[in-house]
Amino acid sequence: MFELHASKVTSLKNDVLSGLTVALALVPEAVAFAFVAGVDPLVGLYAAFMVGLITSAFGGRPGMISGATGAMAVVMVSLVALHGVQYLFAAVLLTGVIQIFAGIFKLGKFIRLVPHPVMLGFVNGLAIVIFLAQLGQFKVTNAAGELEWMTGGALYTMAGLIVLTMAIIHFLPKLTKAVPSSLVAIIVVTAIVLFTDLEARTVIDYVRDMTGDASSTLAGGLPTFAIPAVPFNLETLMIILPFALVLAAIGLIESLLTLSLIDELTETHGQANRECVAQGAANTVNGFFGGMGGCAMIGQSMINVNSGGRGRASGITAALALLGFILFASGLIEIIPLAALVGVMFIVVIGTFEWSSFRIMRKIPKADAFVIVLVSGVTVISDLAVAVIVGVIVSALVFAWQHAKHVVVNRSTDENGWTVYDVNGPLFFGAISSFLEQFNFDDDSKDVIVEFKNSRVADHSALEAIDTLAERFKSRGKTLHLRHLSPECKTLLTKAGDLVEVNYIEDPSYHVASDKLD
Repeated sequence: MFELHASKVTSLKNDVLSGLTVALALVPEAVAFAFVAGVDPLVGLYAAFMVGLITSAFGGRPGMISGATGAMAVVMVSLVALHGVQYLFAAVLLTGVIQIFAGIFKLGKFIRLVPHPVMLGFVNGLAIVIFLAQLGQFKVTNAAGELEWMTGGALYTMAGLIVLTMAIIHFLPKLTKAVPSSLVAIIVVTAIVLFTDLEARTVIDYVRDMTGDASSTLAGGLPTFAIPAVPFNLETLMIILPFALVLAAIGLIESLLTLSLIDELTETHGQANRECVAQGAANTVNGFFGGMGGCAMIGQSMINVNSGGRGRASGITAALALLGFILFASGLIEIIPLAALVGVMFIVVIGTFEWSSFRIMRKIPKADAFVIVLVSGVTVISDLAVAVIVGVIVSALVFAWQHAKHVVVNRSTDENGWTVYDVNGPLFFGAISSFLEQFNFDDDSKDVIVEFKNSRVADHSALEAIDTLAERFKSRGKTLHLRHLSPECKTLLTKAGDLVEVNYIEDPSYHVASDKLD
């Protein structure tokens, strides 16, 4: 099976060569996502350059590649269709500001709340999305100007070149690792097509099919500074704010999950909050320089890791090389066969997909297996942010349900003849019913002790349950003593009142999640 080989040593040579490989793979992706968003191809290429350069230079995860992404493009398309590209630039600018504040307030730490099954689903879902995105390269324009699937010799040529590209990437590292196998594969396949005069679709063929313009080119100038041409009023803010919030969420989730994946592959540790700020700064710059914005790209990041790119130089090289292609060498990029780039991406798909998830499905809890499949499916049919949020919510509900059954109340009688209830397990919203059902209000002694030494009151629902308990005992003329509650719990209890007995020396010190504290 094909595997991604993550180098454990940073090398400037590897970074530069890997960056060149990534730059070649960035071109069709950036162009494709620009079409998805409904903007000019150069808007996507400029975004890939600016986001890639800034995040590589200042971000929290060296070796991670950022650029224009499909997950964000699908959100942009409706804004562009309804209000035009200038409103997109304004939304991207606001997106960047939101992401900067997310980093300043250290919200990146919440990525640790994403369970492992959600991470597996995220990886598998994105691998499927990357694979499906490559299928678009198998379409050509017919005589009527419509896109249709390849057939006959064109299809066989495309498939053969893809297989050759994948074979070179797989077998070359067994002979030498002096140069990235992906870069060698692209060069070799391009040379074969040129010197044999083989009829094969190239990058420029794809661009022209997408634009419908036979004179289209990838050549362009430097991005220029311009304040988005939109009215600066509340109405504009109301238009762009919902899009900016969604774009910021999608961008940060995809970036931070990709960061976590690269951490695992390279056995190093990135800085999530620093990456949030860098992503925000990159998108802010995009808003002023005519880019569509973006975030981390798992496919190109995997190419970089597999090609030996570990340091910041790899991402910086990729961004600068991409700009060089736009300014000076668009002709060289335009002649690259699409099959070579598709083959590279297919290797990424195979290496990214967690094939072990099939093997472990019967060994892990059914709920975790369900979450893996759910997140993968939602990633494919909807978007990454929705998939991760759904996965986290389902995992949290499963966790709450399982722990709701772990609250056990043991009843005994002490030397004074008082009834003692010893609570074991966390007390929170999911465990309230089970907790209250384990008390025998009528048969207890006049004085009742509820011992929380082996429990923890987790939220406001638990406090309300304790209040309910106190009220029920009080209505029967019995005195309730609550032991080993935090001082904060005592403050928040209302119905228990003076019935609470607290030992300030032994009682724990922790905070309870409650709106009453706000």
